Amino acid sequence: MTFLSPNVVNVGTTATEERNIVAVRAPFEIGTHEIKAGRRAHVELPVSRLITGEQMSMPVTVFHGSADGPTIWINAAIHGDELNGVEIVNQVMASLDPKQLRGTVLAVPVVNIHGFITGDRYLPDRRDLNRSFPGSKKGSLASRLANLFMTEIVSKCEVGIDLHTAGNNRTNLPHIRANLDDQRTRELGEAFGARLMLHAKNRSGTLRSAGTKAGAVVLLYEAGEPMRFNDYAISAGVNGVRRVLSHLEMADFDGPLAERVPLSRSSRWVRASRSGVIRLEVDIGDMVEAKQEMGTIIDAFGKRLSTIRASRSGLVIGRTMYPLGNQGDALVHIATLEDTTQDQ
Repeated sequence: MTFLSPNVVNVGTTATEERNIVAVRAPFEIGTHEIKAGRRAHVELPVSRLITGEQMSMPVTVFHGSADGPTIWINAAIHGDELNGVEIVNQVMASLDPKQLRGTVLAVPVVNIHGFITGDRYLPDRRDLNRSFPGSKKGSLASRLANLFMTEIVSKCEVGIDLHTAGNNRTNLPHIRANLDDQRTRELGEAFGARLMLHAKNRSGTLRSAGTKAGAVVLLYEAGEPMRFNDYAISAGVNGVRRVLSHLEMADFDGPLAERVPLSRSSRWVRASRSGVIRLEVDIGDMVEAKQEMGTIIDAFGKRLSTIRASRSGLVIGRTMYPLGNQGDALVHIATLEDTTQDQ
């Protein structure tokens, strides 16, 4: 496995002395802070001031390991209402010991501080932070926050894990979205060991796109629903992140091994053909066949209006949680699985 060149300072003046002295890693610099090797430090990166004058800062916990290795970031809550990732980051942090760590971990449990406080997906100006990367020092609040994250976090890292949930009133099966055509990205996605890896092209303005262009390998983890803690999503996320750290030889992991991960290159939402009350009979993780009945749409008095059928065979990776829907609303997300038997 190949890492970046070690950033170490050798102490000693003679060849004999150097043979008897262990190299010491240089301190890790972030913002105005320096963190010594083998230490953990909590850093506040100033973002902006509120109208009342209080300083808003992005919290970062730095684990600067005693031994050399990769530098990786883990972040959550780019959308302020997506909470599962916050708990994933916190549980992963609780398992890390900087004295035993090989490399450096930058943990950012909440990126969108403003949205997190108000329970809002967006920033106060209604901009989507995950459409604002790489940002600008002199742009909107979203653009400035994106620029800060790119400057202080992404530019220092080789690998990033961006934790998300489904959008409003939806839930997602734990899965990785990534560029499966990139060998190292696919390798790390397999190491993560979610229920599925979905090939997804980079979308302009996202952290994944900007991070990839900056030279990092970026995994996007989708699981669960907003404004909730979903235990299945959190558990899968914690194990996945720790498996990646183990794969990178940064930290040991004695939890469950990753099973063979199914792949998909195509997915689509089944949408409501009529407006009404939604009764779904499938859940995330179910396999469906093309034209299979997945539920019904009725009116407010119980009259059957329409049958919801699968548009393709595949794995249900997302669904609406809201029982009322308008014509055209997304109801069930189905991913077509690749036949990987030839690789076995």
